[in-house]
Amino acid sequence: MTESKATNLSAFAPLKQGVFRMLWLTWLMANLCMWMNDVAAAWMMASIATTPIWVALVQTASTLPVFMLGLPSGALADSLDRKRFFLVTQLWVALVALLLSLTLFLGWMSPPILLALTFANGIGLALRWPVFAAIIPEVVARPVLPAALALNGVSMNMSRIVGPLLAGALIASLGTIWVFLLNAVLSLVAAVVISRWQRDKKPSKQARERLWPAMRMGLQHIMQSDHLKGVLLRIFLFFFHATAVIALLPLLAKGMPGGGAKTFTLLLASMGLGAIAAAIVLPRLRQRFNRDELVVRGTVLQALSMAAVAWAGQLWLAAPAMFVGGAAWITAANTLSVSIQLNLPDWIRARGMSIYQMSLMGGSALGAAVWGQVATWTSVPQSLSFAAALGASAMWAVNRWSSNTDSANH
Repeated sequence: MTESKATNLSAFAPLKQGVFRMLWLTWLMANLCMWMNDVAAAWMMASIATTPIWVALVQTASTLPVFMLGLPSGALADSLDRKRFFLVTQLWVALVALLLSLTLFLGWMSPPILLALTFANGIGLALRWPVFAAIIPEVVARPVLPAALALNGVSMNMSRIVGPLLAGALIASLGTIWVFLLNAVLSLVAAVVISRWQRDKKPSKQARERLWPAMRMGLQHIMQSDHLKGVLLRIFLFFFHATAVIALLPLLAKGMPGGGAKTFTLLLASMGLGAIAAAIVLPRLRQRFNRDELVVRGTVLQALSMAAVAWAGQLWLAAPAMFVGGAAWITAANTLSVSIQLNLPDWIRARGMSIYQMSLMGGSALGAAVWGQVATWTSVPQSLSFAAALGASAMWAVNRWSSNTDSANH
């Protein structure tokens, strides 16, 4: 397939492939559980400890494991059977959801325990993401890989809409414990679907590597590529600043007139809708702008929307800003994800994507803690404004310093 034909493919073309469609639905279910868990945990923390730093640390606890375990999990995903590894991660997430439910049932929940269990759930995410990222290029052709990755972003953001709304409804009607119980059930269903997948195993010319040498090889491959290092720096900077709005959103929602779980979930849903809308038009945007232009414009637009949300004060003003922020978010993040995917050989793909995810989640974990502390010292709107201004400036400076372009995104 020629490059010109590839750029004209429908955004939904990968869904015509049965295996990708099955994996995409499984990923949707897994992301639904993730967002339900994050919403329930964040809202619970906002209810039992209103200090901004405690609330922001929920985001840190959920993302820090991916930073800590990303490279080992990537090395394992390149060395072990990817289907079985994916299955184990789903069973782990189901177990953590059951532990959260039991802790609430027994009345033992406290801020430190909530952070510890959120961290444990993050371990499952750390193990799951690299193996899934490595599986997708196995099942779709290279010309449709950008569309497949964009659809994965759609999956993430559809779950960002449905997950918070479902979690909010359950919290309001039955209680938080039912959110975690539903997570356990859905995670087990996803595990069953994965177990029934008949994976076509392709013979590998590479001998199976031991864990530590495999990790070292992954780092060496990244360090030898200026292009890959540039992508990692950009994704770290973007999430370090952009994560502020997610980390502090429960407190923003509570500060609005009549603010409650419903306000919080509607803001998250608005962000998800914006991301889905952007994913649909991303193929056209890639034809018009190169990678650097998409990343910088997406970052600046996300920063402006974050500042608008910070000072909106009303749901009817904040929701459109979150919509724009979601669209800008997936534009920048998906562009960087496609760029690194297209420049990784299959034999090291999971390790490369795990290092990418480490940069992403490391930025998120550090950013949530930093901007949560800034909000404790100042205020939530001021913290978000600082994050917005610094994020846009930093990305502009990085692009001035390193203006490499990704020809695959032209």
